[in-house]
Amino acid sequence: MQNRDTIQLTDEEALLTTDFFQEMRRQLLSHGGVHEGTSMHKMLEPYLLSPEKRKEIPVIGDPSPAVLVRLRCFYNAIAVLIEKECGLMARPLMEMNPEGFGTQLIVVGKLVALDRVLRDVHRFGFADLSRMKDEADQLLSVALQRIGAHGAVAGM
Repeated sequence: MQNRDTIQLTDEEALLTTDFFQEMRRQLLSHGGVHEGTSMHKMLEPYLLSPEKRKEIPVIGDPSPAVLVRLRCFYNAIAVLIEKECGLMARPLMEMNPEGFGTQLIVVGKLVALDRVLRDVHRFGFADLSRMKDEADQLLSVALQRIGAHGAVAGM
């Protein structure tokens, strides 16, 4: 029997309460051109790209400014989570050519905690929010492992 005071969250609603999605919300509010009061679903909608929609996007194309902002918000959120976990400043750095190829780094101290090659950025997106969170968790885990293994460099 369920207590009336207990609120049942759907899997997706529970997912949106995680630190990652709360930080995504902050990033999108500050950089993404969305306004306070916009629903999380509306904010995150541009990140969702079904396999069918992905196939409709040409393989070769230039990333729009909106796609670059979404990409920055995603990696900025990961950098903030790195800071929360290890207490050291994490700096996201992105280098991108006009065709959408480049590199995303997150630097902690003198350590490159995350090094990601970016390709076909104009097609950046995830099949669903769960996969977006899984990707963020994987990147965060790799970065934290590197920081743990090279703490002296990260602390410089």
